[in-house]
Amino acid sequence: MNFVHKWPAGTGGLEQGVDGSAPGRQEGSGEGTDGGEWLLVVLVLASLWWTTLCLGGYRPETMLVTVILNVATFIVWLALAAWRRRGIRPHVAALATLPFLAYAAVNAAWMTPVPWLGWRDWLGWMQMAMVFWVVLHGVRGVRTRETLFWGITALGVVAVLMAAYQRLGDPGWLMLGRRQTTPFLGRSGGPFGIPNSLAALLNLLLPALLALAFQRGAGALQRTFGGYLAAVFACGVLMTVSRGAWLALGVSLAAWPLIALRGPVRRWLWSLGVAAILLSMSSVIYWSVPEAGERIGHLLRERVEVTRVVMWRAGWELFRGSPLTGTGAGSYNVLFERHRPARFWDEPQWAHNDYLNMLSDYGVAGFLLSFGVAAALLWRGRTQLRADTAAAFGRAGKIGRWQALRAGLAIGLLAFALQLFVDFNLKIPALAQTAAVIAALVLSPAATGGSDPGRRGWRLAWIGPVAAAVFLTGLLVRNWLPLYRAEALRYQARQAMDQLTAHPPGAAEARVQLGQAHARLAQAVRIDPANGQTWADLAETMIRRAGDEPGERLELGREAEAAADHALALSPAVAEFWLRRGLAFDLQGRWRDAWADFTRVLALAPRRADFWYYYAYHLSLRDLESARSALATCLALDPWNEPAIALQKRLDSDRR
Repeated sequence: MNFVHKWPAGTGGLEQGVDGSAPGRQEGSGEGTDGGEWLLVVLVLASLWWTTLCLGGYRPETMLVTVILNVATFIVWLALAAWRRRGIRPHVAALATLPFLAYAAVNAAWMTPVPWLGWRDWLGWMQMAMVFWVVLHGVRGVRTRETLFWGITALGVVAVLMAAYQRLGDPGWLMLGRRQTTPFLGRSGGPFGIPNSLAALLNLLLPALLALAFQRGAGALQRTFGGYLAAVFACGVLMTVSRGAWLALGVSLAAWPLIALRGPVRRWLWSLGVAAILLSMSSVIYWSVPEAGERIGHLLRERVEVTRVVMWRAGWELFRGSPLTGTGAGSYNVLFERHRPARFWDEPQWAHNDYLNMLSDYGVAGFLLSFGVAAALLWRGRTQLRADTAAAFGRAGKIGRWQALRAGLAIGLLAFALQLFVDFNLKIPALAQTAAVIAALVLSPAATGGSDPGRRGWRLAWIGPVAAAVFLTGLLVRNWLPLYRAEALRYQARQAMDQLTAHPPGAAEARVQLGQAHARLAQAVRIDPANGQTWADLAETMIRRAGDEPGERLELGREAEAAADHALALSPAVAEFWLRRGLAFDLQGRWRDAWADFTRVLALAPRRADFWYYYAYHLSLRDLESARSALATCLALDPWNEPAIALQKRLDSDRR
């Protein structure tokens, strides 16, 4: 049976099957797949495994390797296309990524108030697009596509085993020698450390395993293997205790018949049946798993997720302030301070809703170019989903596993998309790139193997791939590697300074560690002088050193001022940068200059208790009554602020 879909003119083909093939072509067997295609699969899997197992790519040290792997994979694909003399006919979905990448680059270059964060955000989108292009065009055989799927599934199995160890062995264990933070203790995050991220990875794969288990005409081995792995992944999702992931997966599975089956009665009966099964399973989980019952009960009692609502409201207000183009790439966390409510002490990083985060950072223009285009492409692919589902579960007889897998992957992608309403999965590099691979497999044209002489695209002489490879290598060496290298040094220094604050060592050891942090930051600004946060952290090390080296107080104050000036030149929108310069002015005895900077700090972040403490300390140098008033505001925002309590006792003692 051949389902035909007519693409609009100019989309890269005349009339194609629903899977992108020419009319009359059936799914290929994968015969003829060459070694280059297998090499691409190995490189893609290497990047995904490395990034996922290293805390999902959260650390810049990890991304230093990931970006090398992704650029290398893309260059290999270009070289293979030229060597085969086939040319490249870009899929309409691949071309659809280019307008957003161009817009995001313009945004990072000229619109965002924090360009170093904007470019890092853009580089995440760029790598996601690279992986998507390679898999969509370069992995064409059934065997290579299935191998790619099973390679990711094996990664999911490893992640579930890690989650089980966290559940049954050491709840605080994490990859790379890290320890789990208090909010997530009792919930398994596997290699990510964030339970919701593990659930997102498993949700992408679980429906495809169910498809294998229930495929019509499947053998006993396939049913057993697919069903067993689906059960393992379901246990993994359960161990995350992620309510958003549970809900997203349940809605997607219940919606599968509505989307894919034909006939209103049949569709609704199947959908209601699936929903009833899922509700029954949820009831059993609620009463038998204490952690799950507690989290579900908390949600039912409170009727709302308080913390997320605060972050969503701030994101919506930022979007309303600049609806067309947004506040700038990567700017959410910085500009959140404008809308921080009293006694909210979390550092959100992102809006915990990728759709709202996109609206906040990139505006309606970016939203339509990204999620709008993606939704349109996937909506057009619903015919393919129906064909695959009908063939796998209807009366079409036996077919290859690939159609069943592709139908399940489409539903996994739907679950992933629904979870984005309550999480920031696209900000986790491993999840973003895995979703790109799955999307490419779902939207992929007919599997043909390594060569397809019937289709010709843009003919590339050898100069084309060479020029592209040189260009990408230049960007990698000149821009992308320095960005991650410098951020890795900054991240290490920042961790060391935070550790000094949380667990102060002896005076001598503290000086050594602070000196090491200063050296790392000084190296980081030499590598990447465009990172404003690095300059601000460098200023902080000098300010801290001044407390231990009173004889060099004036000189360190001047150096800290110079570093803070660099940070402010890069972005005057960050309250912390003004704070660092204000403290540097105080070291030099320039009280009025410092007062002006502290005033700017509080204008940008009016509800940060720690900033009010610094302001109170500054005022205490000359104006005790004003200092007491500022201190009262600080303690109203955070009654347990220990430095503020100590300062209040000192001021009360001076009054007596």
